[in-house]
Amino acid sequence: MATSTRRTPATALPAAPPYGSKTIAELLPSAAAALGVKGFENALGLPTANRICVVMVDGLGKALLKARGGHAPFLRKLMETSQTLHASFPSTTAASLTSMGTGLPPGQHGVVGYDAVDPERRRVVNQLGGWPKDLDPLSWQPHRTVFEQVAAAGVHTATVSLSQFRDSALTKAALRGPEFTAAESPHARVRATCEILAANPRSLVYCYFNELDKAGHRHGKASAQWGNALEDLDSVMRTLAARVPAGTLLLLTADHGMVDVDEKWRIDYSEFPELVDGVELTSGEPRGAQLHFHAQTPPAQREAVAEAWRERFGSKAWVLGRDEAIDLGLFGPVDDRVRERIGDLLILSAEDIAFLDGRRVKPAAFTMIGQHGSLTRAECEVPLLTLARPAGK
Repeated sequence: MATSTRRTPATALPAAPPYGSKTIAELLPSAAAALGVKGFENALGLPTANRICVVMVDGLGKALLKARGGHAPFLRKLMETSQTLHASFPSTTAASLTSMGTGLPPGQHGVVGYDAVDPERRRVVNQLGGWPKDLDPLSWQPHRTVFEQVAAAGVHTATVSLSQFRDSALTKAALRGPEFTAAESPHARVRATCEILAANPRSLVYCYFNELDKAGHRHGKASAQWGNALEDLDSVMRTLAARVPAGTLLLLTADHGMVDVDEKWRIDYSEFPELVDGVELTSGEPRGAQLHFHAQTPPAQREAVAEAWRERFGSKAWVLGRDEAIDLGLFGPVDDRVRERIGDLLILSAEDIAFLDGRRVKPAAFTMIGQHGSLTRAECEVPLLTLARPAGK
């Protein structure tokens, strides 16, 4: 049963991510093409190289780097010649990393949010760290990763990240294939990355940094703690760029940006019965809530819930039915197996507001200042910086 697609008209909904041209999903396929692996398109125009390293900085939106560039002189200078990419939708780690790893939009790879509904068992799955043991990541996300395809072509592939992610379900679903090297500190990750690149003349290396995202969630993007984390990142990136083997193409990007949400605008929407009337399950992000109605909830009741959201929050949120979100291309082309994982009704934050279901989330979720998941430029635009490149390219 479809829910009405009439949006609050006060603010225009941003365009869908430009899948196929300038999103995070085009990064690894472009890198594969630059390495000379057949079957991939270099949509981002990356220079050819025998060694490519992709650094993923969780939470480093383009607007954040621009606004606080004084803490990152090395990275700020590189912004002058950078490209801008678009995060996947929702603008959250699970969706964007899976798009990067597979080269596919969420509607095809199936990781459609931080939380998503398993329609067969009618349960909510936390796709960062709460996968049930009986949910096989390879069945949930069956497409071959770019790493698997590159390795099959004879190129060495490696991941350098924190040990906690070595055997995580999201790693198996989104980033499976590379040799995994655990390195806990940022400097240890730099050392490990340089050693791997030096030992493998033809290689694709992925290196992950999550310190900035953690600081943003806990303290906010405007905090001294976030600025300190950015300074540390700038320092280790300068070191990495100086130490990679000659001829390495060293790239830096992010999975999403972030906005700060004041405590009074972190809304427990479960306190308003009219907003959850007939709703069986809730999923998604604080800035991209997804409501899943009971199968027997009639269309008129569904429309009443959508209208209640519009009346209560007005221009602060975009209210979309699933069909409209799909028709607008927010998830890219949507496979039949993925469709029911998406909520019947989507509530996307247009301003600095977050929506949480207090019946389901932990109290700590309401203490998080930095938030993301919606379609605003601050959340969706991420930089693609070239930290080092082959000579003459």
